[in-house]
Amino acid sequence: MNVRRCISTTAVTGAAVLGLVTLSACGGSSESAEKDKNGKLDVVASFYPMQFLAEQIGGEKVSVSTLTKPGVEPHDLELKARQIADLGEADYILYLKGIQPAVDDAIKQAGVKNTVDAATLTTLETHGTGVDGHDSHEGEEAHAEESHAEEPHADEHGHEAEAGSADPHIWLDPVKYAEVAKGVGDSLAKADPDNAATYEKNTDELVKKLDALNTKFQQGLKNTTTKTFITTHSAFGYLAERYGLDQEGIAGLDPESEPSPARIKELQDTARKEKVTTVFFETLASDKTAKTLAKDTGLRTDVLDPLEGITERSKGADYFEVMESNLAALQKALGAK
Repeated sequence: MNVRRCISTTAVTGAAVLGLVTLSACGGSSESAEKDKNGKLDVVASFYPMQFLAEQIGGEKVSVSTLTKPGVEPHDLELKARQIADLGEADYILYLKGIQPAVDDAIKQAGVKNTVDAATLTTLETHGTGVDGHDSHEGEEAHAEESHAEEPHADEHGHEAEAGSADPHIWLDPVKYAEVAKGVGDSLAKADPDNAATYEKNTDELVKKLDALNTKFQQGLKNTTTKTFITTHSAFGYLAERYGLDQEGIAGLDPESEPSPARIKELQDTARKEKVTTVFFETLASDKTAKTLAKDTGLRTDVLDPLEGITERSKGADYFEVMESNLAALQKALGAK
């Protein structure tokens, strides 16, 4: 749908020559030209949770590409020059500020009119990372769109990721993810009014599924032996708060950082006191620390997926399947009754 991508050229006779001129004018492959001919909105998503929303809500009316390929740890993503250049050609960009600093910078430079930061579509909160021995579920931070650019964000590389920073992991709470979905649906309708009815219908269907998922989590985690879980990556603050759980992060917001000996001792004490059975790790980061802690404390290990990307190692093919796997893992670890 982006008319900037192909500039009209002088008619040239001869099919072969015309083909060459078309490719040159488009600056891309015949596949990208074909997508434009189909009239689909060209959507760029920053990483999987945003890609999933765009695909589910856009349906057949959009062509979605993602900046973060499967298997790539999103927090460490470095964009190629071609990716940065292509951003300016998108019709619509969906991202989540505070997760990928390189992406944030590139999107700001791209200057695409229909650029949506998912963090402005719900209320961000502050959650303690657990690295100081506790996980705070207080300090809710209103995050209106007009003040969004001025508020501090957690740097997922761990450079400035301190307790009290706004937690960007909103997609792991089905209720907040549904709020974001509604905002994305509205913004797609504004960007492509001819297909507004389709976006509205698809948004309603997605929100119903997310509501059902929320109900499953509520019922599945209502009665458990313990409310505390230990995880390498402190990505589950919203999920923990939603369902009355306590997240204890081994190394805070950066899944690759090493915990201090004092933190390991705290976690060992917490595990005994709170009857913790399992240390969780994730699919896109090393499990070394989790396994070491589990061995030292006689605990099991299992996967709790922060859903930052889908690979062959994921316990499910999409957001809903992986979230249900996460629910089953939590039920087992927490002793659900």
